Amino acid sequence: MSWVVWFTGLPGCGKTTIAQRVKARLEEEGVDVKVLELDEIRRVITPEPTYTDQEREVVYASLAYMAMLLSEAGTNVIVDATANKRRYRDLARRLIPNFAEVYVKASLEACIERERGRKAAYSPKGIYARAGERGATVPGVDVAYEEPVDPGVVVDAERFGPDQNAEAVAAWILDAFGVS
Repeated sequence: MSWVVWFTGLPGCGKTTIAQRVKARLEEEGVDVKVLELDEIRRVITPEPTYTDQEREVVYASLAYMAMLLSEAGTNVIVDATANKRRYRDLARRLIPNFAEVYVKASLEACIERERGRKAAYSPKGIYARAGERGATVPGVDVAYEEPVDPGVVVDAERFGPDQNAEAVAAWILDAFGVS
């Protein structure tokens, strides 16, 4: 049976890097995985994003629904998205029987520093530079980031590098979902 694992954490914590390395590691084991990277999908759903609560509700509900459809079709899915409110991730949990979260934990200071030099293909640039401005909605600064209550696995993106974290997550997925 297919599964969905949602990578959550502050912007710049390393979700995308770790998610891509987990995908590669699982594929080495013969496990096919589709990564839904919200920063890429958002360009279609909201080409000029406002990051309002209303827009986020629609974007995250759409993402959860896409993941559910792929899972129902037998595809294993990694969701790469901050989803700063638990309810966004909880919707996916309600829709998808084999669902879990990976919390990529890093301090706000570390995320700000990493985001400055980020070269991800789809991630918006200068997220934290806009924090504190009128109308800004940067998770962890202007709006709350709600950590997962019971993630399947927590990785420390400051203590360990992306390869170590990816190896830990891949091993956890293989064990938790009985992938052989």
